[in-house]
Amino acid sequence: MIDEKEGPAKVLLRKATIVFWDFDGVIKDSVAVKTVGFEQLFLPYGKELAERVRRHHEAHGGVSRYEKIPIYLEWAGETVSAARVQDFCEGFARLVQQAVIDAPWVAGVREYLLAQHSRQCFVLVTATPQEEIQQILQALNIAHCFNRVFGAPASKTGSVRELLRELKCPPEWAVLVGDSEMDLKAAQENGVPFLLRCTVHNQTLQERYSGPRFEDLSP
Repeated sequence: MIDEKEGPAKVLLRKATIVFWDFDGVIKDSVAVKTVGFEQLFLPYGKELAERVRRHHEAHGGVSRYEKIPIYLEWAGETVSAARVQDFCEGFARLVQQAVIDAPWVAGVREYLLAQHSRQCFVLVTATPQEEIQQILQALNIAHCFNRVFGAPASKTGSVRELLRELKCPPEWAVLVGDSEMDLKAAQENGVPFLLRCTVHNQTLQERYSGPRFEDLSP
């Protein structure tokens, strides 16, 4: 039963047949963890570069580390090779994976996932690498809540398109819950309604986006 008094965000969420979830900033309040991880990874190249990396990362939420790290390596004067990028990606994972697991839940989201996953189709679309996000979901005991999990290198836009086509689901029957420009883009390019999770990190997006939004899913 959908209670129309819950507000537009929760009504939109509950009505959807398919819910596409981002992870960092939507399920776990882990955006700051990733910021610290990038800073630490490039701090050996100096505080000025680490600060530049931090600013770029914060301005490009939802973008895979596989796209960001080559840029940062170039700034650091390092050779940008596939092997070097992989080394830095693995180093980043070692810095942040447990911290993401330990990060606070977005209030009400875990409870919603556990209560509604048998009623709705939940799909995770994240810039975190596939194997890493699978390990995180297992550690958090919520892997069973998701019918499908799409991690990097799969794109969010492509993953949403693939799933809608596979399940023959009209875009308007779905919703994408996200907190970044990349999430909004993935929703818009597929004609899927977007639900914005508001954080201290996406003030600019909040000013531009006038659609449904929420801070938490507490009753």
